[in-house]
Amino acid sequence: MSKSSSERPSPTATRSRVSGIDRAIQVFDYLHASNGPAAPYAMAKSLGLPISTAYPLIESLVERELLSRQNDGKIWFGVRMYRYGLSYARALDFLELAKQQMQGLSDEVGETVQVCTREGYEMVVVGMVEGKGHFHVSSRVGSRIPLNWTASGRLLVGHLPKEERVALFTLAAKASHTGRADTDAEHLAQAAGQAFRDRLSIQIGESDYSVACVASPICDASGACVATISIVLPEQRVHERRDYYADAVQRASLRVQRALTE
Repeated sequence: MSKSSSERPSPTATRSRVSGIDRAIQVFDYLHASNGPAAPYAMAKSLGLPISTAYPLIESLVERELLSRQNDGKIWFGVRMYRYGLSYARALDFLELAKQQMQGLSDEVGETVQVCTREGYEMVVVGMVEGKGHFHVSSRVGSRIPLNWTASGRLLVGHLPKEERVALFTLAAKASHTGRADTDAEHLAQAAGQAFRDRLSIQIGESDYSVACVASPICDASGACVATISIVLPEQRVHERRDYYADAVQRASLRVQRALTE
């Protein structure tokens, strides 16, 4: 049975909730950038928020322990944010496990190696070991790249049900400046699922001209892809030794995965 009109959230209510979330994120970003407690008035003025909006928002976040009030009245992150941070840090423990494999893989193939995770519609580079040659990549640690541009991006959603992959790529897919990135949601969803099953994804020239990426998934105990390890190298080398790089990256990802799930 469909909901009556009185049961459905109104567009105005939905916009209000989203606006409240956006404003809370503005406050969090401001404190993060300030790197220290801030006075509510200064925060509101800097963010362009009316006092009548900023103060109730801050009070609400303080009540929920997302923010805390210092003795001098300034605002800082609350204990609940600290707990969330600890949980996120534990989720990233695999980086410690991956460091040795990243270095070993880079030494083995002589190329740049990266570890990547997903945040929303983007792939994020969270670890990197540079190769010994003169070839350098533009995606450094902290870089955010649309999921459909990268081999890792497809793997990071490959474990999801196909309907979710299609919906995600429908929203996330963007044209790359090289013009070679696939933007068809159905095709991307299919390719992501196949790459995940193969434990191998290869991207050539989609995000950067003449740059290729050979990636393999790192999965948690539930089988979800939580990260990838990848080799970033000149396009021509992949054409010449595809199987060599594929085998090397797959072995490295399995070593990290076994350590993560043991």
